[in-house]
Amino acid sequence: MTKKLTNIYLIPYALWIGLFVLAPLAMVLYYSFFTIQGHFSFVNYLRFFTPIYLKMAVSSIGYAFLITLFTLLIAYPTAYLLTRLKNRRLWLLLIILPTWINVLLKAYAFIGLLGTYGLANSLAALIGIGRQQILFTGFSFVFVSVYLFIPFMILPIYNSLEKLNSSYVDAAHDLGASAGATFRRVIFPLTLEGVKSGCQAVFIPALSLFMLTRLIAGNRVITLGTAIEEHFLVTQDWGMGATIAVFLILAMVIVMALMGKGGLKRW
Repeated sequence: MTKKLTNIYLIPYALWIGLFVLAPLAMVLYYSFFTIQGHFSFVNYLRFFTPIYLKMAVSSIGYAFLITLFTLLIAYPTAYLLTRLKNRRLWLLLIILPTWINVLLKAYAFIGLLGTYGLANSLAALIGIGRQQILFTGFSFVFVSVYLFIPFMILPIYNSLEKLNSSYVDAAHDLGASAGATFRRVIFPLTLEGVKSGCQAVFIPALSLFMLTRLIAGNRVITLGTAIEEHFLVTQDWGMGATIAVFLILAMVIVMALMGKGGLKRW
């Protein structure tokens, strides 16, 4: 009887997965085999391996890697510091609060801050550097992206550090290990699952960013996400857009497999 009830409770979940996960994926795969004229063909897949799209793929992976790396370098010490503070829940709430604000609003806020007459350039002019072209550059794109993704890196690392048994750290100190050696050999390996979860939470969405490439990078940064938007909304070449989406999904699946419990066992 219990098994039957469990199967009944699984029906809404199965319907949700079928309608909102599997069905959209099937539609994307279906459209990828059609040209802009509506003819069934594999030409879109052949076009993807031309220099222009391969360059976009390399650019997307490169920028996603940089965003993930800088986010990790900032988030790990921040998460470690949070575990040492008395009012850690309050500080954690302050880190989470910006995620409640719409991404578009935050992007427009940074346009004002990094613009020619924004706060950043005003400070640069004040100290004698002069006004610089900060907005519409690769730097501004990475900077804003790191800011947006930091909370998603901090949370899993913080949870791993919170669950860390302090007796291991004490034992390392008792055996004469330095602070650096304790971190490399004890703390970091034991919190590696949190790091991998954070990297997944940042790298995967960073691969498909498209709105920031327009608003912050001024289309000077071209990614696969930008190409998908162009094909679906501008050129109306849904087949090519769907093909790029297929390869993007494959890349995300590979990242998830590598970052999963079975992957990257040894760094």
